[in-house]
Amino acid sequence: MIKRLFVLMALLVLSVGCNRRVGVILDEQINIGTHSLHIYCVGEGSPVIVIDVGIGETGASWQSVQDQLAQDTRVCTYDRAGYEQSDTGPMPRHSKQMAGELKILLENAGVEGPYLLVGHSLGGLNMQIFASQYPEVVIGAVLLDPPPLRWLISGVDFPELYEMFNQQTEDLSRAATAASQSDDPEEKSKASFYLALTSESEELLGESARQVATIGSFDDMPLVVIGSGRPNPSFGDSAEAYQLFWIEQSRALADKSTAGLFILAEESGHHIHQDAPEMVMEAIISMLQQMR
Repeated sequence: MIKRLFVLMALLVLSVGCNRRVGVILDEQINIGTHSLHIYCVGEGSPVIVIDVGIGETGASWQSVQDQLAQDTRVCTYDRAGYEQSDTGPMPRHSKQMAGELKILLENAGVEGPYLLVGHSLGGLNMQIFASQYPEVVIGAVLLDPPPLRWLISGVDFPELYEMFNQQTEDLSRAATAASQSDDPEEKSKASFYLALTSESEELLGESARQVATIGSFDDMPLVVIGSGRPNPSFGDSAEAYQLFWIEQSRALADKSTAGLFILAEESGHHIHQDAPEMVMEAIISMLQQMR
């Protein structure tokens, strides 16, 4: 009898421990007024880690990292408008639009701050806007390879890469048109995704970059910028020079906060959360611990 009691107590402790790590899972489409967005949160605790992804990616691409971070606090990912389970949203898809939608999403989903922001690539631009517009609910940010503003705005440094990106955007636009006119239901269902990608890409080289460029500084907000060290081979002869330029711009971004830090993931490509997940999690958890 006593042995059975100890077994039951052990199972109860294990169950409580698991619940503490997993917390209440939020996996829903939330109405934000103009459309609905899908959000996925796991874990318990505060501050809440909120993750925004790169162009063409969904929150699911962070699942492994999200699950491990959820052992320490609540972690939320979401799908931007036009992606996966989220509805098509208002155009154009620039960073202020997306940051504003994320703020409403968190409020309507009952996910209270403060927030530790994590943004990869385009998500890094969006999170800079979020931090500048809503500083009262932001305790810090970790940005992974946010694209260099000087190049996004003018393209003067590497015009051949600028033209390559413009060509890719035109290809996306044609794909969106073809999908919307297709008689194949499966292909037609991709139209909203292609439209979102097209608008995000166009605004990345325009309004989104200009919006972020107007941010003077982040004062003393804890800020970590993690840059990739491995050149992108698809950039051809410009790959190494562009990578050095990108690193230089990332260092300058970290300097926009008196509490800023730049970290170079030397062996990583652009998808740092996949190539160097331990480094990313260490930076996030370190900031989290400092805030507690």
